[in-house]
Amino acid sequence: QVQLVESGGGSVQAGGSLGLSCTASGDTSSTYCMGWFRQAPGKERERVASISARDYTYYADSVKGRFTISKDNAKNILLLQMTSLKPEDTAMYYCAAGSRWCLLTNSQPSYWGQGTQVTVSS
Repeated sequence: QVQLVESGGGSVQAGGSLGLSCTASGDTSSTYCMGWFRQAPGKERERVASISARDYTYYADSVKGRFTISKDNAKNILLLQMTSLKPEDTAMYYCAAGSRWCLLTNSQPSYWGQGTQVTVSS
């Protein structure tokens, strides 16, 4: 079992920056892939960014150049640095982890955090 706890959400003005953190505990050998998803009211959940144990990264087109995903393997911490934030980035952000889902088109993570709200005002 893996437990994921997010932190760092909040409210910022457009153009601002925010950093999210996710701490993983439990059987971290089952977290080959880690990433961030987001869901806004009335919209489908989307994969924002992900990273594998060997540092294969993925970014949604909407956040490329603005968001950076990174991890600290020793501390089992996943980070998402968000810059040049837009109102469209407003959503609940979820940390996710699992075996190899980030390398597979139709796979989903096995473990999810409770989410942290990010609100960007214009």
